[in-house]
Amino acid sequence: MKTICCPLCSSLTEKYHQDKTRVYFQCLNCQLVFVQPEAFLLTQEEKSRYELHQNSPDDTGYRKFLSRIYLPMISRLSKNNRGLDFGCGPGPTLSVMFEEFGCPMSIYDPFFAADKSVLEIEYNFVTATEVVEHLQRPKQSLNRMWKCVKPGGYLGIMSQLVIDQKAFGNWHYKDDDTHICFYSKETFVWLARQWQTGLVFVEKDVMIFQKLKI
Repeated sequence: MKTICCPLCSSLTEKYHQDKTRVYFQCLNCQLVFVQPEAFLLTQEEKSRYELHQNSPDDTGYRKFLSRIYLPMISRLSKNNRGLDFGCGPGPTLSVMFEEFGCPMSIYDPFFAADKSVLEIEYNFVTATEVVEHLQRPKQSLNRMWKCVKPGGYLGIMSQLVIDQKAFGNWHYKDDDTHICFYSKETFVWLARQWQTGLVFVEKDVMIFQKLKI
């Protein structure tokens, strides 16, 4: 049987769960739960799934949903702080909310706003809302986001968290086949140690890292 290594920290893993369509593994080090590449959707099929999302700045319900990360972020920001919304999707909305607050924004999405030049700039803050569970290369993508944060700046992530193995078996979040990586509090604590930085958990699904000043 081949060795399955974690896509985040390269450590050894063990089988965690299996349903009718996918097998899930958990890292013995960082606790990431993930599926292997053969379970990934084809690129065009994945994009088609995202195009079904009806997200819009005009949707007050969606704004309320995003407020779970927006409000704790703006409490840490000043007007004119520059930000990047990573994984904005087909209907960028969080970036509009920050711009209304007074923060100039850039957006990036591999399917809908694929200008990689915005990833070569440092920002006062970066957000990734319902994004990290879609990452095929979580180590590279998370480090790319972190590199975009200025010293003293913030990285805000919103994603539902793995609780335990029993709950995972009944978890609706895993049934979305565009979701391929699943994080727990332990995974984000591991990331904070790797980045040698501070981490705050806000509510149950929002994590905010602050990059230490040099």
